[in-house]
Amino acid sequence: MNHLALLRRDTAISNTTTAAFAADVQAGLSARQKNLPAKYFYDRRGSELFEQICDLPEYYPTRTEIGLLRRHGREMARLIGPDAEIVEFGAGALVKIRLLLDALDRPRGFLPIDISGAHLSDAAAALMRDHPGLRVRPVAGDFTAPDLVLPARLPGTRCRAGFFPGSTIGNFTPEEALGFLRGAARMLGDDNTGNSGLLIGVDLVKDPTLLHAAYNDAAGVTAAFNLNLLRRINRELGGDFVLERFAHYAFYQPQHQRIEMHLVSLAAQSVRIGNRRYDFGAGESIHTENSYKYTLSGFHHLAEQAGFRPVAVWTDPDNLFSLHWLALD
Repeated sequence: MNHLALLRRDTAISNTTTAAFAADVQAGLSARQKNLPAKYFYDRRGSELFEQICDLPEYYPTRTEIGLLRRHGREMARLIGPDAEIVEFGAGALVKIRLLLDALDRPRGFLPIDISGAHLSDAAAALMRDHPGLRVRPVAGDFTAPDLVLPARLPGTRCRAGFFPGSTIGNFTPEEALGFLRGAARMLGDDNTGNSGLLIGVDLVKDPTLLHAAYNDAAGVTAAFNLNLLRRINRELGGDFVLERFAHYAFYQPQHQRIEMHLVSLAAQSVRIGNRRYDFGAGESIHTENSYKYTLSGFHHLAEQAGFRPVAVWTDPDNLFSLHWLALD
């Protein structure tokens, strides 16, 4: 593909993404409970802030999941098998895949999918430098989109195995999570000659005090991550949000077993985005994220509904977090 074709392709992707972003913002801020999709957190700055969150002392999921990958990676690799191509959904900084690749037997290729194209490109380039024999083919796009098409499998690939770490499944409602799992089952099971499946991270139900601390860190990084969504709207859609007039608010909702993140308006105000105006009352919030927590049995039931067969699960001694291998027969 020549440079002009690449430019046209990248411009088309950017325009499509901006149009979808604008449509989702308009729909969300026009709803009775104002809301914004969590997937738009991850522009370049948002991705950088999330990496900082992962290193915070209060934020247990990342270090716990990395510990599980280090301790049990060989077991996971045996279940995946040799000559696999790994598809990572919501790939981000490509930290955890390195641990899995080191454990795998003759991995054929790696397809990281992420909505933040620039961040993904940088991370993929670094991975290719460290794994020169691995075919890395980054896919910039929304992994929840029904029209997402993956490149054809590489020659010699026995199967495609999915990798979905980080408990991102918790950002979906249970209905959305079921839809994602069904889509992943179709994508990973298509034209495979070997056993395929999905290695997925799932955060577990636990003491709400631990959850509150994880989403309200003392350094204020999660608050900056949440507020960056308004900064992105200003930059990309012509908004005039004044960030100092909104505050980060996160709490555990026990009836739904989820953390909710909101941005609360500190005063009555109006905000313009393009040629539209949105009014906020004092104390009115924008719901920006859910993070559902699961029991092991509850998640297995969800996976079975989607067509997966739960085969193995690994948890830490305190049962904070879990990694599951879900097979497709």
